[in-house]
Amino acid sequence: MNLQKFGRRDFLKRVGLAAPLFFSNPAAIAGGDIFHNHTGNFASKKMSVETYLIKPERLRFGDVVGIAAPASAPPDPGEVDHSFTALEKLGFKPKLAANVRQRLGFLAGTDEQRADDLMALFADRGVKAIFCLRGGYGSARLLQRLDFHFIKKHPKIFIGFSDITSLHCAMLSHAKMVSFHGPTLNTNLTSDAPEKFLTQSLWRAVMEPAPAGGICEGYSPNTISILNKGVAKGQLVGGNLSVLCATLGTPFQPRFRNSILFFEDVGEEPYRFDRMLTQLLNAGLLQQVAGVAVGVNLNCESANSGKTKEYEQSLADVLAERLMPLNVPVVTGLPFGHVALNATLPVGIPATLDGDNGDLIITETAVS
Repeated sequence: MNLQKFGRRDFLKRVGLAAPLFFSNPAAIAGGDIFHNHTGNFASKKMSVETYLIKPERLRFGDVVGIAAPASAPPDPGEVDHSFTALEKLGFKPKLAANVRQRLGFLAGTDEQRADDLMALFADRGVKAIFCLRGGYGSARLLQRLDFHFIKKHPKIFIGFSDITSLHCAMLSHAKMVSFHGPTLNTNLTSDAPEKFLTQSLWRAVMEPAPAGGICEGYSPNTISILNKGVAKGQLVGGNLSVLCATLGTPFQPRFRNSILFFEDVGEEPYRFDRMLTQLLNAGLLQQVAGVAVGVNLNCESANSGKTKEYEQSLADVLAERLMPLNVPVVTGLPFGHVALNATLPVGIPATLDGDNGDLIITETAVS
């Protein structure tokens, strides 16, 4: 946890992302057109990305799946073997990337080793999916080393979240390939008793040749809150908010226009959320989205809450202040993030944000 927080913040300081940016990446996929519906809420025309996005072949039990560590290494080296065994129990044939056990400071080996591992797994015709061992920090260091043209020609299911957001953004903008914001192998997925909600959401997204539907199916915790009602349709873009903001001004920045923006974070105090959302506003990007889906943000309240006389805002206050004036549907507390009940979201696929009923609905199949 500490490593993950240190890595992202240190990276943000080093690249100096405070300057306003007034463009979005033209290499990304175009979205649908926005219009007002009769209720005054925002909605969008139906959008299809069938022509533009490459969908990987669906996963089946018994398939070979790769294990890679494109960011940080697990604190316990034994987690590599644990993840291997867990994937076997789930019904797959795991294959370790050549350098998955490497360590270099806060990274899982050198940039060259980690990039080579990803490219080797994409090149391996026997491997049907790639699971990321963990997030942490370091995925962004690989983006200039990856051959996205080759990846585009050899698409595979690619699964991870948190720091892996960098790779999701790059897969979408440079390979035009659907990837999956879903559990890494250091999460509940590889526990002795994985949450049924977690596994069912993942299997629906990567195994079924049909739209996955509402991500709240089977979700019972009372975390969901509707800030702005209405229904919006658009292409799913987003991920970890800190990492997403670190893509701004780079060739890997996703296109925000007419999208359904989804984000979550972990261990970030409310004022940091305010800083990141303000950055997106100052860049003119947040104003472009069709709707905003916010996940469960773990440990993101102020550490000094109730211990100081200084006025403070809660995370709920910040989200309401920064997002409600957008006048698009906004739903918070949806089941994804650094939590056990982490739904899988296909990045780049059309979705409907239902701000009337509090759900995010995947409306197109994500696999071929």
